Amino acid sequence: MKAKTIKGKSTEEIKDALHESMSGGYKPTLAIVFMSFKQDIEAVCDLLDDKGIQIFGATTAGEFISSDIEEESIVIMLLDMHPSGFKIEFLETEDRYAFDIAKQLGEEGKKTFTNAAFLILSGWSNEMDGEEVIKGIEAGFGDGATIFGGMAADDLALVAPKAFTNGKSSITGLAGLIIDRDKIDITGVATCGWKPIGTAKVITKSKGNIVYTIDDKPALDQVMKYLGISMDDERLNNTVFNLDLFTSFPLQLEREHAPSVMRTAMLGNSEDRSLVFAGNIPQGSKIRFSLPPDFDAIDTVIEECNEIKDDNLEDADAVIMFSCISRYKTFGELTKDEIERVNEVWNAPFIGFFTYGEYGKSKGGQHEFHNNTCCVVALKEK
Repeated sequence: MKAKTIKGKSTEEIKDALHESMSGGYKPTLAIVFMSFKQDIEAVCDLLDDKGIQIFGATTAGEFISSDIEEESIVIMLLDMHPSGFKIEFLETEDRYAFDIAKQLGEEGKKTFTNAAFLILSGWSNEMDGEEVIKGIEAGFGDGATIFGGMAADDLALVAPKAFTNGKSSITGLAGLIIDRDKIDITGVATCGWKPIGTAKVITKSKGNIVYTIDDKPALDQVMKYLGISMDDERLNNTVFNLDLFTSFPLQLEREHAPSVMRTAMLGNSEDRSLVFAGNIPQGSKIRFSLPPDFDAIDTVIEECNEIKDDNLEDADAVIMFSCISRYKTFGELTKDEIERVNEVWNAPFIGFFTYGEYGKSKGGQHEFHNNTCCVVALKEK
């Protein structure tokens, strides 16, 4: 399988790059497309559709095909994967729950390939619950489902993150790239590197992804006390506010017999003192605060990528990276170093984007929905 990557700041630039990449007789069957929601999704999809290329795409909060991070642009990985080795499904919640459409995707994967794996891209809306997506696929496919992917983003506008494919796009959409593992090797890891601090605290009142109290005290007050800020901060002049500082200090949701999973606060409410997180936090669960990350966090990502390379897939035809926007906002320029070092692990064609959530399996864990995490996936045609 041969992979090529292209990028552009407009549909016209992508058109030229696509023409050049195909000029030597290269005939891609699949395009992985990550692009700003400010770009023309329909025009880019029409361009690829006219070439008979199937599309697996999402809007982003930044995108890359190297350590150079693009903004408000389009990046595409073209693959000439044999059509018998994959199938794309696109489902929408509409009047159904995320669990139901994800279960349908799992059932379709099981019916299509005996040994299927799932790469998924989901929209970002109240209807798209990341945990329910994982549970649904597992319910439809059965035990042992391999699931990696990312939740679409929209340059932090928080209004219209979309998943899309040929002729379809939606903020409530779930795009599934179902892969035949008998023909394509796929391996990956979801890794974070944030370290916990302090004693465990209890979520005493929550509903879904909204946390009202921690240890019977308002959640907003508890987190702000830990961060050392007050409600007099000029950034908190709206009833509902987004405080960038939250992204560097995710909560670590503890579980029995599994590694902790990160949960990032996206919004705070100054009236009811609640926090809205990027993933669910069940009432009664235990959490710990996090230390601000350092170089060790990036080193952890690289170490775990090298481990899966050594243990599962020495060579790769293509590598995909789904990285939380919180990592970018926390690491700043150091993010380029993380991307470059991940890219060097396999030294293969590479593409990625900054997400509002990640799907994948952590070391020693299970497939689940993450925040503040870097999810890396490698593919190799047999």
